Amino acid sequence: MAADLSTTIYTLDGCDFSYRGTPCLSDITLSLKKGRMYGLIGPNGSGKTTLINLLTGSTHPTSGTILFKDRPIHTYTKPDLAKVLSFVPQTFSMDFDYTVSEVVMMGRHPYIGRFGSPCTRDYELIESALTILDIQHLKDRYVTRLSGGERQRVLVARALAQDTEVMVLDEATASLDVRHSIDIMKALRAKVIDAKLTAIAAIHDLDLAASFCDELIVMHQGGRIHSAGDVSELLTPKLLKNIFGVEATILHVPDETPHIHYRYNHV
Repeated sequence: MAADLSTTIYTLDGCDFSYRGTPCLSDITLSLKKGRMYGLIGPNGSGKTTLINLLTGSTHPTSGTILFKDRPIHTYTKPDLAKVLSFVPQTFSMDFDYTVSEVVMMGRHPYIGRFGSPCTRDYELIESALTILDIQHLKDRYVTRLSGGERQRVLVARALAQDTEVMVLDEATASLDVRHSIDIMKALRAKVIDAKLTAIAAIHDLDLAASFCDELIVMHQGGRIHSAGDVSELLTPKLLKNIFGVEATILHVPDETPHIHYRYNHV
């Protein structure tokens, strides 16, 4: 049976968040659907990471409600949530020497349990994730001895191995070169199409967002949502000027995603 892409995964209604009395998010109202890839964009300090934390359940709104799969997100236990939602953080640190394979295996822990043993399916998912992220050759290396970009690919592999319905990523491509950034976005896009994954990714590279996302969520200063909708409708020179303060032309080529051409004065 085909997946119902009208299924609502997230409903955020009037969510505010303050930290030590300072407002960080204001009146966040969103509805996110199954099998869509959302790009969360906005200038520095606009609340993208705070919104990501609300979506993962690691932070709760000061006011307002968040439903995840028709249920208040705060009612999920961590193990239950980890079976349906994976998260790739912006930064990564580890106090112990785990190998790459061991870290990717951590994505299977919600299913294996504390005292269980991995099964064939677990190993298949791990091998697939290592292959997709092109890190098979690193599998026996200690994560603490990898570069920042390599560690980031390990985190994405762990999330892929977790094999969840929803994946949330906070600037997962920020420390990667062009090739590996595209590889990660292609892997996510394939999961969205083939497995009806719902992906929400905070992205600083607007061309990547335009190329791979179905919809954009645009944040602006004050922790508010400026707009949300289809990439082709939302991404305009006016939006780039108003939100990011840059002059640009959006190039539309038949059968291709939009391309951004930034304009500047030559010295």
